[in-house]
Amino acid sequence: MDTPFSYTSTFVLDKAHFNECYCESATLELSAKAFLKSSILMLFGLILLLFTPVNAYAAWFVVALGILEALSLYYNQPWWVLRQMLSKASNSEVTLTIDKQGVLSESFYHNGRILWQDVTSVEETNLGFILHFNVGKSTGKSYLSKSNLSNDAQDYIQSKKSI
Repeated sequence: MDTPFSYTSTFVLDKAHFNECYCESATLELSAKAFLKSSILMLFGLILLLFTPVNAYAAWFVVALGILEALSLYYNQPWWVLRQMLSKASNSEVTLTIDKQGVLSESFYHNGRILWQDVTSVEETNLGFILHFNVGKSTGKSYLSKSNLSNDAQDYIQSKKSI
């Protein structure tokens, strides 16, 4: 049986927070396999350009798509952080509450609760926790930074690893 526990803290969704979220929870790896799609696009565009009578503009467009795909992989983190910084929630204050029901995050723009019964696994990283959850038929993950959590809150989340 869960012991009664409640912890509340506030933090700001700033650039440092978004960078930490990305670094700790992103699964993108820059390997040769990740660049396969962009390589195929560039190769296909070059084949169209050199060996077919297709309009050169169309062939160069395919080559440019391959280059754009490679750049999107290479600059994935700065692009993701920039999109978060441009969102209306950027630089807003979030109130985080962890209790026996789950994790509640409240801000002016978003209120969300992850119930412990929906959490499928808790993954601890160097700087935080990743909560993997299922709600209905959809799955998701949410990142909690240790910098926003007390030692008691961290211990409580660690106790939920065996869910």
